[in-house]
Amino acid sequence: MKSVVKNTPLQALDDMLTVSNITKLYGDFAANKNIDFNILPGEIHALLGENGAGKSTLVKMLYGSLQPSSGQILWKGEPVSINSPSFARKLGIGMVFQHFSLFDALNVSENIALSLSPDLTIAEVAAKAKELSTHYGLPLNPDALIGDLSVGERQRVEIVRCLMQDPELIILDEPTSVLTPQEAEKLFKTLDILKAEGRSILFISHRLDEVRRLCDRATILRFGEVSGACDPSKETSASIARMMVGNDVNIIKKGASVSSDDVLLEASQLSQPAITPFAIELNNINFKVHSGEILGIAGVAGNGQSELFDVISGEIIADKDDNIKIRGKDVGGLSINKRRKLGASFVPEERLGHGAISQFHLSDNMLLARHQSDVVAFQRMGRIGVVWREMVEKATKRVCEIMDVRKADIDPIAASLSGGNLQKFIIGRELDRQPSVLVINQPSWGVDAGAALHIRQSIVNLAKSGSAILVISQDLDEIFELSDRITVMFDGKLSEPLDTSKTNREEIGLLMAGVGINEGKHAA
Repeated sequence: MKSVVKNTPLQALDDMLTVSNITKLYGDFAANKNIDFNILPGEIHALLGENGAGKSTLVKMLYGSLQPSSGQILWKGEPVSINSPSFARKLGIGMVFQHFSLFDALNVSENIALSLSPDLTIAEVAAKAKELSTHYGLPLNPDALIGDLSVGERQRVEIVRCLMQDPELIILDEPTSVLTPQEAEKLFKTLDILKAEGRSILFISHRLDEVRRLCDRATILRFGEVSGACDPSKETSASIARMMVGNDVNIIKKGASVSSDDVLLEASQLSQPAITPFAIELNNINFKVHSGEILGIAGVAGNGQSELFDVISGEIIADKDDNIKIRGKDVGGLSINKRRKLGASFVPEERLGHGAISQFHLSDNMLLARHQSDVVAFQRMGRIGVVWREMVEKATKRVCEIMDVRKADIDPIAASLSGGNLQKFIIGRELDRQPSVLVINQPSWGVDAGAALHIRQSIVNLAKSGSAILVISQDLDEIFELSDRITVMFDGKLSEPLDTSKTNREEIGLLMAGVGINEGKHAA
């Protein structure tokens, strides 16, 4: 069926799904306002927008997790009230979330069975899952333990679990964010098969090149409203980004490398046993990061990146003091606060619960992260523990302004921010310290183009000032955009570093799949 670009649904009877004048209010705040768009049978439709633009709210209403304040949803021309995810699935709407909901201790069939009728036996589920995985090019072993699977394989489980419910509309939230380029190509082939069968796909992604390649139409949200619609294949990534943010999105201004011989962060013969049954053992990790340098660590999630971050940051103590050095000092046995006092900052992958406490206000999260390490900035504390609130609040306000953190209140709780805005706050909180060493895990995970640019430029600017920066990321675009040198982590091992200007995505993608990873090399 030929797609026609339109903002307002005109032929609801021909649509798979129609959204008409949908509004979602939280008090006086409109997360979505008068949203109109439609999805046709057999099309891949992109839903685009900055973090906080209203995408998550809209999708939650389509999947029954939220109810609209006003407006109407039509399914195949008939008005419906989608009051729960289970009702959405009965209608024929399935969703694959960005963050997986799988139990590591269960096998593939058992995880899939949890979302299906209890009348089906595990053997029946396994047989059907095997059939679907073969048909759609998503190879799976129904008996495999989830904890033993790669991230790409786990995503296949999520997709097959969704397909087991025979959906006519599939919502995919950032489906390629955890995949190697080779795995993404396989996913695109699966989407082509689904489209050819007449199934519709609502595709949410910040990777605009993928949107241009895959999607028949796109609806763009800005500040909770539809700001435009287009045929992505007839647009450039820059023109789509312009519709998303309302102005031109500039490129990173990196400039010439200012790396020196001064090593500010070093890991030497760092090995670490797995501390849980599903953790990855680190095997003889070696690297150096110089003043003014950004070293990027690429890799598919689940290959030891989280374990490496934990031991570098001091959340897990290394076996030997000299396994890790910060500014020439042995820190392997020091706590995270003592490492921060040496001028190091750390940004973890998980925003809520790790980077910030969800029900604490931003100012309280600022205080928790800095009260021990920033003696000068937060030295004004009363003898009975009364915090000098003005200084904390000024720092919070300064970070929010510099990082363009969009929020409904002056000092909201962390959980009320969109993922991208919370990420900007957490990164800004650490950059505000002007650290000499920054270790950051997934800088722009799930963040829109404008916010990602802001974050990445801030990281580049810090490196220009002479700081040493270690970036861990699954996003190859990000790795190539930021890094002076790139190394790859696979199965707890680190590859030899490559000069960014002398390598390419294909070479790094092969290393991410484990091809050519040599144990024990020194990433100097």
